[in-house]
Amino acid sequence: MMKRFSWRTALAATTLAVSLNALAVENVVLQLKWLPQAQFAGYYVAQAKGYYKDAGLNVTIKPGGTDISPVQVIAGNSADVIVDWMPDALAARESGVPLVNIAQIFDRSGMMLTCRKSSGITSPTDLKGKTLGVWFGGNEYPFFNWMHKLGYKPGVDIKVLKQGFNVDPLLQKQADCISTMNYNEYWQLIDAGMKPNELVNFPYEDQGVSTLEDGLYVKGSNLKDPAFVAKMAKFLHATYQGWNEAVKHPAEAAQIVVDQDTSGSATLDVQQRQMENVAKLITHANTPQIGYLDPAAYRRTVKVLLSGGDTPVIKKDPGNSGMSHVVWDAAANIK
Repeated sequence: MMKRFSWRTALAATTLAVSLNALAVENVVLQLKWLPQAQFAGYYVAQAKGYYKDAGLNVTIKPGGTDISPVQVIAGNSADVIVDWMPDALAARESGVPLVNIAQIFDRSGMMLTCRKSSGITSPTDLKGKTLGVWFGGNEYPFFNWMHKLGYKPGVDIKVLKQGFNVDPLLQKQADCISTMNYNEYWQLIDAGMKPNELVNFPYEDQGVSTLEDGLYVKGSNLKDPAFVAKMAKFLHATYQGWNEAVKHPAEAAQIVVDQDTSGSATLDVQQRQMENVAKLITHANTPQIGYLDPAAYRRTVKVLLSGGDTPVIKKDPGNSGMSHVVWDAAANIK
């Protein structure tokens, strides 16, 4: 005799299915290096378009700020993965926080030293005797390596001004040069009324002292857990979808970023311009190589960080312990 399928049975089956799906959703906490802006558009796009959700992930994107250190956040187990620059990450690793790069989103550096042409600066040799604005908090390492390469001692040959994350020192003539990113602060100077022909830029890429910037880092101990590796592989795969979309559709990406800015200070025009310049730093976007950390680029960064004379960023060569392709490889196999 056939049993009747009651509504109670159907409800129980549906409840079980929903419960199983809920259990399948995995949480990921991502800590950014700075406030919401197009520098991080790919993550916001992946979230807004449901790529993380489709991967079975519930991703929390935590913005950074002047008083937030991604390294300290992950060291305190308040994030699964962070966006950081390799100099800061490797310095932290040497200090006891076992960070490992699992993906390198930006494969070119956007960092520059931007100077007033009226200061008489046309080449790096003209920097001697000048006041130079420098970002600290882990961003100063490439600058000091460059000065060592030039043979300039801070406090003797150059004056270092601890620069906030703004362009005021150059606008107010407190410094002859300041630190800028090609997608952000340089354009703030232009927006403030300065003309391109009034400025001289020294991209770190051109000076041979560039280091890898926005990469994704996790604790190395977590990579021993197959479940964690699988979860982060899904995170990378969805993140790449977000970055590919952001590069292809900068206006849409900019709007998504603006929507994330609770302060209301972000504007569509500025964020779209930033996204268009950020795209120049992700040369592998929309290719199978997106996020791949080139071992040669890793070694170049390590070499720069070791070459600081009496004050190198890192004292010991970490070998390949600061990078891993295990998550990238797993992500590449997701269809």
